[in-house]
Amino acid sequence: MRSILYVGLAMGIGVCPVFAQEYSDRPIEERILNSAPDTLYITESRTMLDEAVVTGTRTVTDLRLLPYTISRVERKDLERGLETNMLETVSLHTPGLYLTERGVMGFGVSGGGSGALSLRGLSASAGRMVVLLDGHPQYMGLMGHPISDAYLSQLAEQVEVLRGPASVLYGGNAMGGVLNIRTRENAKDGSNTLFNIGYGSYNTLETQMTSFAKRGRLTSVMSGAYNRTDGHRGNMDFKQYMGYAKLGYLINNHWRTSGDLNVMRFDAENPGTKDALLTDAEQDITRGATSLSLSNSYAKTNGALTAFYNWGRHQINDGYNAEKRGPREYLFHSRDYMSGVSVFQSYHSPYFLQGTNILTLGADYLYYGGRAWNNYVSATPAHEMGSNEDLVHKNEQEMAAYLNMRQHIKRIMTIDLGVRYNHHSEVGGEFIPQAGVGLHLPKHIELKASASKGFRNPTLKEMYLFASQNPDLKSERIWNYELQFMQRLLEKRLRYGITAYIIDGDDMIVAEYNPALGHALNVNTGEIRNKGVEAEVAYRIAKHWQANANYGYLDMDELIIAAPEHNLHLGADYLSEKLEVGADLQWIGGLCTSVANKTMEDYVLVGLRAQYKATGWLTIWAKGNNLLNQKYEINEGFEMPGATVKGGVKIRF
Repeated sequence: MRSILYVGLAMGIGVCPVFAQEYSDRPIEERILNSAPDTLYITESRTMLDEAVVTGTRTVTDLRLLPYTISRVERKDLERGLETNMLETVSLHTPGLYLTERGVMGFGVSGGGSGALSLRGLSASAGRMVVLLDGHPQYMGLMGHPISDAYLSQLAEQVEVLRGPASVLYGGNAMGGVLNIRTRENAKDGSNTLFNIGYGSYNTLETQMTSFAKRGRLTSVMSGAYNRTDGHRGNMDFKQYMGYAKLGYLINNHWRTSGDLNVMRFDAENPGTKDALLTDAEQDITRGATSLSLSNSYAKTNGALTAFYNWGRHQINDGYNAEKRGPREYLFHSRDYMSGVSVFQSYHSPYFLQGTNILTLGADYLYYGGRAWNNYVSATPAHEMGSNEDLVHKNEQEMAAYLNMRQHIKRIMTIDLGVRYNHHSEVGGEFIPQAGVGLHLPKHIELKASASKGFRNPTLKEMYLFASQNPDLKSERIWNYELQFMQRLLEKRLRYGITAYIIDGDDMIVAEYNPALGHALNVNTGEIRNKGVEAEVAYRIAKHWQANANYGYLDMDELIIAAPEHNLHLGADYLSEKLEVGADLQWIGGLCTSVANKTMEDYVLVGLRAQYKATGWLTIWAKGNNLLNQKYEINEGFEMPGATVKGGVKIRF
């Protein structure tokens, strides 16, 4: 992948502007792996880095130079995956990353919902992993977690996953890691449009159209999607509508501005567990996000100012079990918001200590919150029909400043040091350090070691919403220690790596039963000690053949839902000018689906996919999932579908 990323990153991620690709000087890091120590300088050559990333840094950097563990999923991987939602493909290509599912399409929210991302035993559904779209965080202002149904594959150019705490640059919700999505954009003048339509099992329909254009200094992206399914069980319908627009303008060779708007709505049904079926369990969810950035890129400095605003509207009917009760008297409503501003500037010193020094200074501000209430659709002894009962109406603020220094010493070593101070309006201040070192050894060997602190502030839900609320909660804290070995062989056709890590955490928020109250209460009593190994290998076997594999082993002192002990993916592809055929195998072992019942699950999934380019504008595709027709559960009581198939066409014009 030879395109440079640009991402306007709030919450501590900065903008690395795409116009550096065509107009600005090449980053000095490009010289470090390819030049003699005495020839390190900034050149006007526009050759790009082979493995450029921005996650975990402020400047476009070859990931081999960063002492932290980062995985990349490129556009070609997303296209070959043939999945509507990008998270399904990303989870297969990232060691140790696991995604919960409940059907052929649609994750949903609330009871019976899925779409929880888990990395090293830390889950995004609990606010312990942050998802970003072109730079701004995607978690809900009240609940503190992302909505996984919002991320469609056709929009993404590349996805980067930082595996491990990244709180110095990304703030509290990056305690367990970062999943950073960069949207697509035309690099050359002209326009192109991609229309994809597919149909498959259980009356599942997928439609997406995306148009990209560039005219001189102006770029634009417009996209729309409609997806639906009947689901593999009764009362499991899912419908989704999505629109996206993005404009970018190159002011001059060093300055650029861009803005975007993303709106998504879905209607989902929850059928209940197989032993407790539900009626009228429906979810009506609308999410929106917009951002505006101004970025700069010079030979020795780059930076950005980014502002964003997210909002959401939720109406949820939790349904009823006809054997136990009648329809609910109320509907749950919530409105949430999150606004933020981030500013940073990086400075490059090309001859410091016989190497390159990059110093980054930045600051973030967040204002978020919302309101949740019950609307009574039926009269009760305590409530009139049509009346509202407020559950929470609250907002919080966070302010942070950070400093990060990365020192390259000749072509041999990279040292990275960072510190952040974060102040939360409810729980106070937090000091967060991190340190890492990378050795660039002969025979294309990279050896990395790091120690980093992660933290998470309690969410408004945990402090003020529902029966388990506790306004006296403190922040969660972990320390992550890891060691990574990577190497490239056979003229870079074979690459492999292995990472070992230990996570120590305390003050973890858990819901414990309180006899005095007669129900569970959120408290800071949890401790974790997770240990694990992650491995990955990719091999370009021949001109038309390639294979890849990744594996994650997780050892936990306590059982955690949706954090499998073993997570293995094997993939193989045949690629030619006209035809692409691929196969995937996933083995999940030791998956806990219920802590209370200590229910464990093991399963093997096999899938096949194929694309045929019939003409320059028409591609025909087909895919089969779970072809062994395995019976398994990811969410307890929600049996997953057996073998499913789908097919369709892609039209380019």
